[in-house]
Amino acid sequence: MSSASTSRAMLKTLSVVKKVKMGKRVEKILKDKGGSTSAQDNGDDDPNKTPEPYICTGIFEADFTEFCRRNLLKDNEIPAVVIRPKPPCAQAPPDNKSKDSKDSNASKDPTPDEGVDAANQEEAPPKTYVTKDKYAYFRPVVQVEMENEDKPTTVTEIYIRGWKVDSLMVGIFKQCWPIIEKLSVVNLWNVNLSEDVVKEFASFLPQCQNLKTLVIDGTWCPEEPWSLLIGEDSLLTSLSLRNNGITDKGAVMIGKALSTVKSSNKNLVSLNLSGNKITDVGAVAIANGLRMNRVLLSLSLANNNVSDEGAKKLGEVLSRFPLTHEEVVERRKLLSEKGSPDQGLLKSPPPSRRDRDRPGSVRSSSHMDKTDKKRDKSSKKKDTKRSDKDKDDARSNRSSADAKKDKDDTTKGKKEDKWKKGLLKASIGGGSRTSLVGAVSQPTANASFVADTMSTKTSKGKKTSSKDKRVPESDSPEILEAINPLLEQVESMDNQLWIPGNRCLINLNLSRNKITDTGMKGLLLAVQYQITLLNLAPSPAMKGILRMSLTGNDVKKTDETYVKLQEVLLARDPYYKPPEKGGGDNQSLAG
Repeated sequence: MSSASTSRAMLKTLSVVKKVKMGKRVEKILKDKGGSTSAQDNGDDDPNKTPEPYICTGIFEADFTEFCRRNLLKDNEIPAVVIRPKPPCAQAPPDNKSKDSKDSNASKDPTPDEGVDAANQEEAPPKTYVTKDKYAYFRPVVQVEMENEDKPTTVTEIYIRGWKVDSLMVGIFKQCWPIIEKLSVVNLWNVNLSEDVVKEFASFLPQCQNLKTLVIDGTWCPEEPWSLLIGEDSLLTSLSLRNNGITDKGAVMIGKALSTVKSSNKNLVSLNLSGNKITDVGAVAIANGLRMNRVLLSLSLANNNVSDEGAKKLGEVLSRFPLTHEEVVERRKLLSEKGSPDQGLLKSPPPSRRDRDRPGSVRSSSHMDKTDKKRDKSSKKKDTKRSDKDKDDARSNRSSADAKKDKDDTTKGKKEDKWKKGLLKASIGGGSRTSLVGAVSQPTANASFVADTMSTKTSKGKKTSSKDKRVPESDSPEILEAINPLLEQVESMDNQLWIPGNRCLINLNLSRNKITDTGMKGLLLAVQYQITLLNLAPSPAMKGILRMSLTGNDVKKTDETYVKLQEVLLARDPYYKPPEKGGGDNQSLAG
């Protein structure tokens, strides 16, 4: 009996040794293929050994889980990555023809066992809901949406609901999210962010090249650092900050992030600030942010505490407004840098005071002495037998040739200046003053035209080969650049410079506020001014307000100003369809 037990023990030992060797072989193969074992397995062998750096694979679930383990999170503490549940699709109604054919076949060929088998089969569970284990619903998860569920690298949207995102978790996101190539939407709700976490988000979100939409709703932060998310480096085009308890403190910083006199956000198209605690102070700050911003298209201040003062300020920014002293100074700087077309394009720079009385073909004595000394030294090193007379003759020949060349250049320059002045007068139309917007938008085309014409004129009739032919500037595609609002055409009234307001904002939501008929008058005047300006100078890029939501304010629906404003907006609403002649009663009008 003792020998049998000993043999059994030896067999068990051999099997354990084989398993250990097999495990080491698998681990070695994974390392050779580039795979990395988890930090937990490495820690079991040597807890003091630092794990090797992990290279992200682009698979969010694998990368997220690995980084959580490397940050010493237990398996039951790691949020699961699941596919976001979708509502069940409506099933197609059964075909009556196929149903009748099945009934006829059943009547022709009855089977007695069919009813028994149907009774014995278990009923399939409904597809309208999914059951989970106890408390599994309350565990934190990260919901994702993919372009193709069979390819885990195609994550496009990430949703986090109802659990705190701390500095540890945002550090993990900082390593995972920039690697996801197709990530375009991040939606966070009730995640209890701190100021440091928001700053960390703002620091690495620009690294996600395709991330354009950020939603952070139902998340209160006492410091209100939301303006950091739309800084100068931000690539976001849509930002939603609903129900975050934002006060005037946060609204003032958001207004400065939209634009200042010297800077402006270049990417944000939609901003949703509904359901906060913004009053007239914050609304005025946001309106000031729209003064120099020409990118934002949609703004929502619904369900706040905005009253008449904030509404009138928004109406002023949308119509026209006077420039402040700081804006006038910045405008003068921009004009001096750009210069007028005749100064910056056709006129040569003014000569220095030193060369004002000196002809262009005569060199300064100091310059000639320096060049002559260098040439003398080089000639002495190369040829020591050269006579002084030959040196003087060579020097005189050089100076006469240079003088002749300079003289020819000056005569050509004078002819070209005369031709330029004639071209400028012809293009402007006899020296008449043009608008500032046209003058600013034309220098590039005029400069290319003048350069091409100058090159053909100075060639003196020489034939050009097919290789030297260039595509004319008119055939090349034009790149439209946004004009600085300070360079638009101004109007002087009451010793102030007035410029047209913001006509790029097309959607404004001011519903469920405290605006009375006084604020409605300011908004009505702004819309009427935009319509008049659009009729005088149509612009495809600046249509003005097309939709404005004003329901739920402190004004009666029968108020004359409110009714007039609704009629004007209804005619501009792109989604409005006039009622047909026969179906006018069934057509509902959206106000």
